Amino acid sequence: MIDPWWPLAVLALIQLGDGIMCLKPVAFIRKCFEDVGFPKRFWWVAPPIKFAATAGLVIGIWFRPLAILTTAALVLYFLLAAGAHIRARDFGRNFFLNCLGMLVLCSAALVFSLLAPQ
Repeated sequence: MIDPWWPLAVLALIQLGDGIMCLKPVAFIRKCFEDVGFPKRFWWVAPPIKFAATAGLVIGIWFRPLAILTTAALVLYFLLAAGAHIRARDFGRNFFLNCLGMLVLCSAALVFSLLAPQ
């Protein structure tokens, strides 16, 4: 078990909430998808990705390799999202607060998972 476990649990709760908000995208998520040009026909993939991340983080509390894999996947996800914002020249709140904020949190969780005592 990763100790302390709470950083992964907090990130899991954030991912769960994000997944729920993506089921029928709330206004700021819908605007974010539209502003970066993410095709509407692919919006359905966001909730399963977020829910899978939630599960990976929770299970990762007890199985460190899954915590590392999940946090690394989340870092990649938010790097790709940052690239989409940059490509679209979308440098507003969704980029700086949501995207880069989550990139920092996920990167910190990855470092934490890598350095956590076994």
